[in-house]
Formats: sequence, C-alpha cells, structure tokens
Amino acid sequence: MRFDVIGLGSCAVDLLGIVPSFPKPDSKNKMVRFIQQGGGPVATALVTLARLGARVSFVGKLGDNEFSRFAIDEFIQEGVDTSGIIKEGKAGPYFAFIVVDEKKGSRTICWTDQMVSRLKEEELSKDFIRSCRILHLDEYDLPAALLAARWAKEKGIKTVLDAETPEKKELLSLIKLIDYLIVPEEFALTFSGTDNLEKATQFFLKQGSRVVVATQGKKGSLTRTKEKKFFQPAFNVPIIDTTGCGDVFHGGFIYGLLKDWPIEVTSEFASAVAAIKCKKLGGRAGCPSFKEARNFLLSFGSERIKSYLKSDKARSN
Repeated sequence: MRFDVIGLGSCAVDLLGIVPSFPKPDSKNKMVRFIQQGGGPVATALVTLARLGARVSFVGKLGDNEFSRFAIDEFIQEGVDTSGIIKEGKAGPYFAFIVVDEKKGSRTICWTDQMVSRLKEEELSKDFIRSCRILHLDEYDLPAALLAARWAKEKGIKTVLDAETPEKKELLSLIKLIDYLIVPEEFALTFSGTDNLEKATQFFLKQGSRVVVATQGKKGSLTRTKEKKFFQPAFNVPIIDTTGCGDVFHGGFIYGLLKDWPIEVTSEFASAVAAIKCKKLGGRAGCPSFKEARNFLLSFGSERIKSYLKSDKARSN
C-alpha cells in the first residue's frame, strides 16, 4: 500500500487565544497568548499519525488563498502527503476562533464553513482511496465519504469514523460501513436515543461496527466489542488546552490499529497521546512523537502497556 492511512474530510485553520477568564459581554480581555495553526478532525488525526511515524495522505478540497496555502504548508511541514487535495479557485478550509480559559483549560469554539467547497463524488479517485491500509473519515462531505467507505469495504480496507453531530441522522448510512467508530459520549447517547452508554455502544455494534469507542473527556473512554467491554481512564496531566483532544485520540487509536496491538493497549496508547497534546496550546502543537509517547507510558502507563512496550514484539513494530 502507498499509505498507511488516508483521511478524507475536513481541515481547518484555527486562531487560538488564551485569556485569564472567559470574557463577559461588552468587555475586553487581553490575551495571554495567541497562535495560528491547522485544525479539523481528520486533518489533525493525520498530523498526529505523521508525528508517530505513519505514512498518511489528506483528501479534501482547497483553493488558492492565504488560508488554503497555510493549511497545505502545515501538512507538508508535518509530512502529510497532499497529492490527494483537489484544487478549486476560491475554496478554503474551515475557519475557527478559539478562546481558551487559562485557569480551566476549557475552550469555546466559534467556527465557519463559508469558504468550504464540498467534495463531489466524481472528484474522487478509486485507486487513490484504495491505496491505504486504513481509511479515516468524518461527518462532513457525506456523499464523498460514503463512496470512499464503500470502495474501502470492497477492498477489505479498515474504516474509522469521527462523528460529532448527533442530529445528523443521515450519518447512519455511513456508520453501517464503519469498522471502528470513535465518537464522543454525547453523540453516542443522542444518536442512539438512549441515556445508557452501554446500550448506546450496543446499538452501534448492531449497525456493523467491530469496535465502538465512546470518549468521555477528562474521565476517559469506554470501548466495546462483541466479545468484551472496558473503561480506559484518562491520564492526569497539567492541562493548557483541550482543543483537538478527540482528533488526536483518533490518531493515536489508528496508530495502534496499524500496529495490530491488542485493543486495550491501543486504547491506552490513544489516551496517552491525547493527554500529552493537552499540555500545549492548539490541537496539533502538543502531538508527540512515538518516542515521547512511549517514554510517557513507561512512566505513567499501566503495567500491561509497560510490559508490552518493553517487549521484542513492540520494538519490532
């Protein structure tokens, strides 16, 4: 395969500012820090994977403008292949301004898609989409995502989905094509129509997913397969910013899938990668290398993952 992972979906340009406290209406707050960096669910997961050492490519639509050039330049700097990007004049990435509370590490996001031009099914290359081991998708550009997922399933390529808007009931057709569904707890509960998370994960397994992961923020994540279920607590780290935490979790989880690690090891690895990210501002700045993630887990991980990372099998992977 040409790539380990191809991601089809959204990329964004984020402007992030840390403020002493969330501003009240009609007030002014001096920012403690300001930064511009790339974002977006699929795009940030790919950057995470690239830093961990995977071969990845982004498929999306961008144009000839400042924000598109910034997004593409960041991909190139991070080692993300851009040959699958479709160019269209005025098209651009999603754009977001993110206010981060200095004391809490929580963030509020204001975003727009007014520059975005949707991918069309006829703009996709079947051969390109099928030149990977894993296809990562999000809920945007749904017709293109559906077609890409069908192509992947026909070839036996694993599929992963990041979804976040439970009101989009049309996502069910895509979910039925997904092997690894990783979604926030709120999405799982609302989309499935239940207030019980275990029942929600069972609902998605019945739709065809092999593994369902419900992320629960600072608490951790619940993973369920047909054979087992387990809870992975989040790591306790000093939090600067939680922006992109879920996107980075996806990247870490997909890395474990690439390595054919046990699902428990994969889940703990993803949790660690996401925790390390939270120590820096923005969705990408804190994404670790594999060496950094490994060292973190050898210090703070479970005995299970410490033993695994020290083993010949882990080193050879």
